[in-house]
Amino acid sequence: MTDGIHTEPALGRGKTYRLNPVCAGSGSARLAFVPATAGSRTTVPCDASVVQQRISADRPIHIDVDGATGATGVIAWRIDAL
Repeated sequence: MTDGIHTEPALGRGKTYRLNPVCAGSGSARLAFVPATAGSRTTVPCDASVVQQRISADRPIHIDVDGATGATGVIAWRIDAL
């Protein structure tokens, strides 16, 4: 989990999307956006449950998902247009 997810997806400006991150392992991961107004900062538990997050793309965004201290496992994600 040391790499996490760090991406700048090509999203349509002014559109709304659903981000679906999931973590499998132990511990948790932290989800954050730049700009912060694109979505809400939240915790993703590493229990294989999907955390859904609505995001808006008024301008290019950067998504970060980093493992918390001591977390182990893998992180996957998908973005769906709404």
